Amino acid sequence: MRKRLVVSLLGLVLLAGGAPAVAEPQAVPGIDHRVPDDQPLPGHTVDNPPLAPEVVDGRPTRVLQGIHRHSAYTVEVPARWNGRLAMWAHGYRGTGTVLTVDPPAFGLRTRMLAQGYAWAASSYYTNGYDVRAGVTATRDLAEHFGRLVAKPRQVLIAGVSMGGHVIGRSLEQYPGFYDGALPMCGVLGDHELFDFFLDYQLTAQALSGIGSYPVPADYLTAVVPRIQDALGLSTLVPGGPDTVTGRGAQFRSVVVDRSGGPRPGATPAFAYWKDFLFGLATPPADDAPLALDPGRLATNLGTRYRPNSPVDLDREVQRVAPRDWRTRLSPALTEVPRIAGRPGVPVLSLHGLGDLFVPFSMEQDYRADAARTGQSGWLVQRAVRTVAHCEFSPAEAGAAWNDLVAWTEHGKKPAGDVIGDRAAVAAPDFGCRFTDRAAYSGPGTRRLFAPCP
Repeated sequence: MRKRLVVSLLGLVLLAGGAPAVAEPQAVPGIDHRVPDDQPLPGHTVDNPPLAPEVVDGRPTRVLQGIHRHSAYTVEVPARWNGRLAMWAHGYRGTGTVLTVDPPAFGLRTRMLAQGYAWAASSYYTNGYDVRAGVTATRDLAEHFGRLVAKPRQVLIAGVSMGGHVIGRSLEQYPGFYDGALPMCGVLGDHELFDFFLDYQLTAQALSGIGSYPVPADYLTAVVPRIQDALGLSTLVPGGPDTVTGRGAQFRSVVVDRSGGPRPGATPAFAYWKDFLFGLATPPADDAPLALDPGRLATNLGTRYRPNSPVDLDREVQRVAPRDWRTRLSPALTEVPRIAGRPGVPVLSLHGLGDLFVPFSMEQDYRADAARTGQSGWLVQRAVRTVAHCEFSPAEAGAAWNDLVAWTEHGKKPAGDVIGDRAAVAAPDFGCRFTDRAAYSGPGTRRLFAPCP
């Protein structure tokens, strides 16, 4: 409902400006096509050291590395290749200019090869929050694989964090190209992620009585400490005493609601992430590329805050429109594109319940989009009882991969969690079904949750 309201509010501006009838540009903006394909773009360098082959059934794999269309890549093929390919979409790399390549994480590299799958991963041709680079570079590499090795008979795609945004848009940008997807801790709610970051700042300011938006250059050093003191957040730590004030308690409840609703682990998750989320606020930079300033798309025009007492946040919170109205609603493949919720193929996703960097609400947003387009039958979602970002065990990721393979190859749809039912999400044992019990004894944040029955 919130996304539809925002679309209604902003649509008038877009229509007044004359929206383009065709969403897809003929060439990727910002790329100098005079640069040879086997070289990075100007200002970029590649760091892709040789990857040692794995040994599968006593035989080494074949590893291929290079640069294709300005993106570094790594390809690995087992000796007994089954004709199937898994693409790996990496997450946010920061804003540096060094291009790097990751193999599939969480033990998936070894698992894929043992099952006969080849895998391929791209650095993308640039860093920043550039989903367009991830979408196009991953597709380009999958096609290049056909020339390097052979045309695969099936292509799956898996990835993490911003790579989930890459996956969600890739399925819609190239319908029929991918046969299934495994996004983990993914930004499947597209622009809603940046709305959440904006809301975090604005609600904290409203409840503390310290308004400071747009944020100044000294926001983190001069303003945030005052906000934290006013709300009782300065000494709050996971598992420690609850030091929040009355207004701080309302702030925490709003953050929990905006990130997926009441659920196990929400209180320690808020304490774990509170400082980091303040650090995501940056002064506006209208001259920066969108990939370096995705916050220009954020808005809270359609947000209705819960709980809305004792402070009436719907009235008191400063309302902010996107600084880039047109891109917010554009259907084009931009650096921060929309995801319509039309997967068209099996999608099995994993998400940490307490993740507030890419909050659990991303899954609920994608579920709502898929339901609106009549494609929720393609979607299975699983919650894992962790707080850190992308904190999955090899068993959790491996089980999800195996179940996706069974779904794509044999039509066996796997089980998932009912993430759209807030009462179910709030149950004390929610997330236990697909959480690796053995991982509780290791490092990480799992002990911030009560043990599963």
